[in-house]
Amino acid sequence: MDNTLHRHDIPDRAWDIIAPHLPGKRGDWGGVARDNRKFINAVRWVLRTGCPWRDLPPEYGEGLKVHRRFSRWRKRGIWKKLLALVMDSPDFEWLMIDSTCAKAHRHACGAQGGNQAIGRTKGG
Repeated sequence: MDNTLHRHDIPDRAWDIIAPHLPGKRGDWGGVARDNRKFINAVRWVLRTGCPWRDLPPEYGEGLKVHRRFSRWRKRGIWKKLLALVMDSPDFEWLMIDSTCAKAHRHACGAQGGNQAIGRTKGG
């Protein structure tokens, strides 16, 4: 994969935050992962596009292998750990304020008036 940044790829600033916490570093138990960033970018591509794993572009790797690794990380709790890590240091890049208003009937908020009790005629 070339070094150009694609639309769905993780930015350098975010990568610098999570990279030290990923498995596969030299000195960790097990093999040394040389493609953690490519793997994270592949997962982000699938999540953002909503495509099946089998339709992953070839520059990100084979879809089945990426899915297998994604599942292993899920079982080991790595995704939860990464989420907690980035939640501790929010950058508010995607902060959104919603001003949607939904009107409700006046009885919905407990306003006085009318027959509030369930009687015989109302199924009580």
